[in-house]
Amino acid sequence: MSVLNVVLYPDDPLTKTAAPVDSFGPNLAELASNMFETMYAFDGVGLAAPQVGLEMRLFVLHEPEGEKMCLVNPEIVERDGEEFGQEGCLSLPDIYVQVPRAKRIGVRAQDVYGEALEFEANDFLARIIQHESDHLDGVIFLDRVDVLTQNAMLQEWKGIRERLLATSTTGSRPRAF
Repeated sequence: MSVLNVVLYPDDPLTKTAAPVDSFGPNLAELASNMFETMYAFDGVGLAAPQVGLEMRLFVLHEPEGEKMCLVNPEIVERDGEEFGQEGCLSLPDIYVQVPRAKRIGVRAQDVYGEALEFEANDFLARIIQHESDHLDGVIFLDRVDVLTQNAMLQEWKGIRERLLATSTTGSRPRAF
């Protein structure tokens, strides 16, 4: 297993729609394992393939009180309720904002071997899945807030990004924040 570089916003492929996964099996399981290791190294609870430079519909997550999951080709098929909660993102480190999300969602996906998954997620787990699903569509959490907050956070991000890139030779975030 290895820790992957995390792409910083707005670098590719973070603003693109990811392609569906059509090849399943041990190689995909190994990628998921590396993504989990990367997510843990950066103290995250979720990580989408575009955040490690891959244009594919896959993400990993581990809710602190739950089990870890890898969702391939996920779809949110139902949304219910709304609540605000603080979110951050491994591709925009040190930026946090209150984001509205559905309180309960219905999810369809596949595992790394192509087996179908279908379940409901509530509260924080639902928030993680919605955040990571957005990454697969080229959407970031700041796209979900009002324009004044978004502009202020993007301005703050410019300074943080410049500082991070000045200390990195890869253009990616090699260590945890």
